[in-house]
Amino acid sequence: MQAFDSVESLVDACEALTIVVPTPAHYEVARTALERGRHLLIEKPLTATLAQADELLAIAERTGALVQTGHVERFNRAIRGAQGFVDRPRFIESDRLAPFSPRGSDVAVVLDLMIHDIDLILTLVGEPVESVQAAGIPILTPFVDIANARLVFSSGAVANITASRVSRDRMRKLRIFQPSGYLSLDLATGDGEFYRLKRDLDLAALAKAPVALEAFVERVAISAPEGEPLRLEFESFLAAVQGRAAVTVSGRAGRDALEVALRIQGEIERTLRQAGQAGMTGA
Repeated sequence: MQAFDSVESLVDACEALTIVVPTPAHYEVARTALERGRHLLIEKPLTATLAQADELLAIAERTGALVQTGHVERFNRAIRGAQGFVDRPRFIESDRLAPFSPRGSDVAVVLDLMIHDIDLILTLVGEPVESVQAAGIPILTPFVDIANARLVFSSGAVANITASRVSRDRMRKLRIFQPSGYLSLDLATGDGEFYRLKRDLDLAALAKAPVALEAFVERVAISAPEGEPLRLEFESFLAAVQGRAAVTVSGRAGRDALEVALRIQGEIERTLRQAGQAGMTGA
């Protein structure tokens, strides 16, 4: 294994790189590589600020470098299997809970964990976010460790997102409600189900007496080819660099997820300031 004494010497020896340094260092390292025209897979969040993200994307466009964002959940088997069933979601419920780990605690849980679900929801809904409501609190770190956000999209679709890194048990679940049915996805196992009304259903007959759910709903198991998400992510990046496929999770997608995450974080900070001021007034 070869060692390098500087970022510049490492970048000069490569055609493509993955950026997995701590989030506050993403911008400087990525900028050095992009100025040399190197293709990058940048771990999420893309950068610490929106201005940094915009500058990196501008450099990439100027130098012809590809930028892929490391939103690895896009490659989750449940997400890959659900894509063919998603049709105009109206309400999405997302829960991502985990025990505390020092890894990622250099940023708020919104940028550490919730941003995964922000990216998924933006992709599934495919519309601009019109408004954001959010609340959260720091518990074990100086940053927010548990947070909840409510996103309202331009069509009126709503997403409710909860992320915690101070929970006893792990949970990564996504529930999608839409006119054609209901999807329940377990991102931890990669499994999912789609529930939809049975065809040729006599709604008038159903209204006459209570019936079991199975009488009017059919369950469709969601499946996709096996594949370890991180490996699939790397393979997709390699395919893009070699010109065999388009970038799966573009730098623009990473930038858009970051923008919403920062809006959520700003709203949480605002509510925390208000709570602090109210406490001082009450005292």
